[in-house]
Amino acid sequence: MNLQSFMPEIVLGATAIAIILLDLIVKRKGILAGVGVAGLLISGIFTVAMWGALQPGEASLIFNNMLAVDSFALFFKLLFAGIAILVILASVDYAGKMLPNSQGEYYALVLLSALGMMLMASTTELISIYVSLELASLSLCALVCFLKNPKSSEAALKYILLSGVVSAVMLFGMALVFGVTGKTQLGEIAGVIRSMSLSTPVASPALAVGMVLLIAGFGFKIAAVPFHMWVPDVYEGAPTPVTAFLSVASKAAGFAVILRVFSSIFGVELLSSSWGMVFAVLAALSMTLGNVIALPQTNIKRMLGYSSIAQAGYLMVGLAAIGISPAAGGSGQAGILFFLASYAVANLAAFTAIIAITNKTGSDDIIDFAGMFKRAPALSLALTFSLISLIGMPPAAGFIAKFYVFSAGVRAGLLWLVVIAVLNSVISAYYYLRVVKVMWFAEPASEERVPSSIALRFGLLIASIGVLALGIAPGVILKVTEAATSILAFLP
Repeated sequence: MNLQSFMPEIVLGATAIAIILLDLIVKRKGILAGVGVAGLLISGIFTVAMWGALQPGEASLIFNNMLAVDSFALFFKLLFAGIAILVILASVDYAGKMLPNSQGEYYALVLLSALGMMLMASTTELISIYVSLELASLSLCALVCFLKNPKSSEAALKYILLSGVVSAVMLFGMALVFGVTGKTQLGEIAGVIRSMSLSTPVASPALAVGMVLLIAGFGFKIAAVPFHMWVPDVYEGAPTPVTAFLSVASKAAGFAVILRVFSSIFGVELLSSSWGMVFAVLAALSMTLGNVIALPQTNIKRMLGYSSIAQAGYLMVGLAAIGISPAAGGSGQAGILFFLASYAVANLAAFTAIIAITNKTGSDDIIDFAGMFKRAPALSLALTFSLISLIGMPPAAGFIAKFYVFSAGVRAGLLWLVVIAVLNSVISAYYYLRVVKVMWFAEPASEERVPSSIALRFGLLIASIGVLALGIAPGVILKVTEAATSILAFLP
């Protein structure tokens, strides 16, 4: 039963090993991308089959209660598999041009990082949370430095040093929680905390400090202020497909762990209202700082890096609503999952178009996107639509995503935070639409067309359809996210 329930992860691990071995044999390296996509599809099929066998609210624990097989974990497994597929499709041109001798290692590391993120969404025990997080992080560190140029090396050094410091901080927070409760399994920790009859959050200082340190550790993963300092340099220096992967997959993994951990072990009303307010303050800081600093950026990858910080702020409105008002918790949790799916397809569509354009121009500067609509109308249209979604304008997915998250904030009594979020969405329109203006109305530097592979165009088409479908027909995915988060209500 344990191995059967672990098949999505087993398939990914086996596929990563197969890619490394095939890299030694095959001369046509494009085959490696196909093997990676096939492995992810098979992993997704196993995940869908497991979800179909689950009853509503049903969950099982495997491997000595370290991993959960429930609708919440399966939703994120599907999300990570989908993200990894789109990243690999977008990488085919880039890897062939920029990483001709390292494609096997590149695709294997993408799969191993996705494997770590799948484990993060499933973990129900502190030690396994830490191990799975390190698997994902170390794979990402290796991916960041793949270009082996000064910018890429600097980005990797900053990421691995800051990641190491934050890992130590988070591990210390876990140690404090274990010291107070004597347990590492989330359900058992929750039971001990509920029996403590806390009168104030500081009635147990060690527990309060542990909670704060965990917020700091997970805040780094989701790129929240003030734990965001790695984002702009890493996003600029990393290979563009890796930047795309970091911007959506790492953030989704961080929110998956936060939702499971804080809904269970810190779900006591007194503690939840405290961390809810902490996330409210972090949300206001993140969206404001991210949008304001994005305004003067001239490099599109740095601009989207600061945009990623702002998007984390919007998502944390939902976290704050969950903590402060349990009545708004259900809609807040489902809203966060829908927002993550919408953000994933929009950001991946944007980065896929950017990869195709920068492969031709050799520059990430926004000014070099001038007149791109005349040279690559399909790419420009897809990039424009994805940026509209990131603003939160209809009929794109971002509008519905922000509507549901902000509605949860209003129901939780966080009207002040929602007002700040709406104002920040208006600010963000300036720097997103500046790119659109340059592409559509500026004079092109050349009349040459922008070529791209069938794999990249197919990935861009899937992501663009996702942005449109989630915007005009969100009902199906909303039902899926509600089913995925319903299990959180059954946590001890």
